[in-house]
Amino acid sequence: MSKPTASSLSVRDNRTGKDYTIPIVDNAVRAVDFKGIKAPRLAGEREENETEKGLRVSDQGFLNTAVLHSQITYIDGDAGVLRYRGYPIEQLALHSSHLETAYLLIYGSLPTKSQFEIFSNEVSQHAVMHAEAQQFFRSFRYDAHPMAVLTSAFAYLGSYYQEANPSLQGQTLFTKGDAPSLAIMDKQIYRLIGKATTLAAMAYRVRQGREFVTPPTGMSYTASFLYQMDYLGQEDYTPNPVLVKALDVLFLLHADHEMNASASSTLQVGSSLVDPFSAIAAGCASLYGPLHGGANEAVVRMLLSIGKPENVPAFIEAVKRREKVLSGFGHRIYKTSDPRSFIVRKTADEVFKITGKDALLETAMALHDAAMKDEYFVSRKLAPNVDFCGLIYRAMGFPMDYFPVLFVIPRVVGWLAHWRQMMLQTGGVKIWRPRQIYVGAGKRDYVPIGKRETVEGLRLTPSAVEHSGISKRTRLATYKGKL
Repeated sequence: MSKPTASSLSVRDNRTGKDYTIPIVDNAVRAVDFKGIKAPRLAGEREENETEKGLRVSDQGFLNTAVLHSQITYIDGDAGVLRYRGYPIEQLALHSSHLETAYLLIYGSLPTKSQFEIFSNEVSQHAVMHAEAQQFFRSFRYDAHPMAVLTSAFAYLGSYYQEANPSLQGQTLFTKGDAPSLAIMDKQIYRLIGKATTLAAMAYRVRQGREFVTPPTGMSYTASFLYQMDYLGQEDYTPNPVLVKALDVLFLLHADHEMNASASSTLQVGSSLVDPFSAIAAGCASLYGPLHGGANEAVVRMLLSIGKPENVPAFIEAVKRREKVLSGFGHRIYKTSDPRSFIVRKTADEVFKITGKDALLETAMALHDAAMKDEYFVSRKLAPNVDFCGLIYRAMGFPMDYFPVLFVIPRVVGWLAHWRQMMLQTGGVKIWRPRQIYVGAGKRDYVPIGKRETVEGLRLTPSAVEHSGISKRTRLATYKGKL
């Protein structure tokens, strides 16, 4: 251990009486430095604690563990600050576009006019899907959740591009950082951003029983998406510009959010040096969960369950009694208000001017006002977050189970930005392999099946399954080899 300095942490291990000095760099200490703090195993202590092998750091749910150095997104949850590459989200939402912001997140700076033309043209040209993809999408059940379809589609996409698969081309395919490697990497970035809207539109239209639409030329990224969603053969069809702008702003707001569950899932899988399509599929699967991308849908379902504004007080009391779950308030990172929520409110006003106000808006506002005046929610810092944008999606006519898809499309950009940064980081890519604290049984000897004692308990035995239909009749039938 090094000598104490102003930028260090002094630790005394009371088990041994030894003092340790751990360096502090960028207001962080390395977890691996604690591994040097070792002690003899205490009398009666479990050998599985591995005390003599060094101290471990326990952080269930990654509440305060930094897994990498990043230059992409900065969040100050206490102050309600969100910046992409140093630019405040408020400025970008006012002046930029989703695709320009995508360039910023991935490459680190706002593009010049010529740089943006090259980038946007490549994304547009790589939006078209292979004809065989129609068979893939039509193989799903008519009622398949669009997120299940989209997650599968990203993984399926990787089967087309053997030149982008490190398992086939060598594990340094994306990590070399030379011109050929960067060119291959950029091509996959174009493909994934371009095809994200196409895959999402196909997942929507297959549910509608409609033919798929080839991405149009000459339209913006968001307008092209709405065109693919809704075009039914009309001459000179053009999506409403207010809806295009609103969706573009929401895409920009959702493009990245630092080390959230889906971004870290993408990097966890990507750290094995798998192809980027598989890594993005992992991020998509993570975002599918109701604690992450499904939150928008949860907000609307909550508001539907409340119904009218006059029902809000009873709902508030039920939440405080832990009988109901409050969605759309509070955030793992933001302890004040989510800076995106103000932009969402302004965007909602613009959309409602042409679609009419959502019937649930008054209920949402009543819930907001009640929660902001109630000490129970104020003391717990449960301010409204960005998940209320589900009301905008609802007003625009998107089905509720499609809300997470509208989250995935922009978040592909953030996933790719973090993936690219990790591939090119100094020192190369290290596979993510978290530690655990083993609290299970100690060493046990195998017992033959005839001599084992019955173990009972709801969580200690497999559940019985009630069979019906063909399964039930088969269990009642006789046949050779039946157990």
